[in-house]
Amino acid sequence: MKKLFSRRTIAAVAVLGASSLLLSACSSSSDDAGGEAKVGVSLILKNDTNPFFVAMTKGAKAKAAELGVDLSVAAGKDETDDAGQVAAIENAISKKDAGILITTISGGVYAAITKARKAGLFVIALDTPTDPADIVDITFATDNCKAGELIGQWAAAKMNGKKAVIALLDIFADKNVPTDYCRDNGFLKGMGIPLGDPKKLADEPKTGKYTGGKGGAYQIVGNVATLGAEDGGRTGMEQLLAKNPNINLVYTLNEPAAAGAYAALKAAGKEKGVVIVSVDGGRAGVENVKAGVIGATSQQYPLLMADLGVQAIFDLITKGVKPQRSAGLDFFDTGVKLITDDPQEGVPSESVQYGLDNAWG
Repeated sequence: MKKLFSRRTIAAVAVLGASSLLLSACSSSSDDAGGEAKVGVSLILKNDTNPFFVAMTKGAKAKAAELGVDLSVAAGKDETDDAGQVAAIENAISKKDAGILITTISGGVYAAITKARKAGLFVIALDTPTDPADIVDITFATDNCKAGELIGQWAAAKMNGKKAVIALLDIFADKNVPTDYCRDNGFLKGMGIPLGDPKKLADEPKTGKYTGGKGGAYQIVGNVATLGAEDGGRTGMEQLLAKNPNINLVYTLNEPAAAGAYAALKAAGKEKGVVIVSVDGGRAGVENVKAGVIGATSQQYPLLMADLGVQAIFDLITKGVKPQRSAGLDFFDTGVKLITDDPQEGVPSESVQYGLDNAWG
């Protein structure tokens, strides 16, 4: 099977009336051998170690090489390093780049993004939408709400009417970002658990009835922050097991956190009979679905996001073509698929083999 990445195109763009002012404002940062200015693009990531962002870098570099784009890559030290991202944005402005591709850490970088746009740079958010969406020019991302909803629907069906004792492993406890609340609340919505504010974490009823699948009782043991890391997942799972050793359903915001949660469950002798669901679709995560560590995961496509981002800025500068949002959304949807070898009735999914064929990392 061919990779999904190789089949996708820049289909969702529309011609924008060429504007000499816009094209001159969005300049480039270096010259090629012929003396023509190259299109300069900065890719700014949350960190440079997570396989998801490593895959983004790979996709951006491949597209930049294909198009002759002058690509710079920078990252925060970790998912709390707003200052590192702000410094990288300032550097892109100083270099007079044409545009920025950024996976925003938090609202702490929004002022710098606004400054970059005022300086004429075209800013595209990758993976993590800003709130509000118009902080950037456009976002290329997974529909994180749908990704969460898919694993929630699958989990509710998998429970088969049993009481769900739920652990929620999120990214942050002290920040409120769309990726975090959208996946978590999407999962709850898919389970059929009533939400509080869909843009907040942990304000839903902690006990009640879920209506997904055959329906049943539920209890939420708690939310913990993991920073999207395996060690955070393990520590968080340990904390929640100490509160309630009867947890049988674990939501994790990503697959590294899922691996950590499983390690904690196994160390406690609690891994059997516990269902773990996640989001990402990286190779290691899909292998964990195959091994039974994760029951189901929602696969997203970071190489595609970065590929489309570089192409969009190049097309804007060289052709006057502006990327457009997906119909009915405030971003361009790069797609999501539920991956499992345990399909549940009424929940659309693809096999683990499909997931491996389209995995990143």
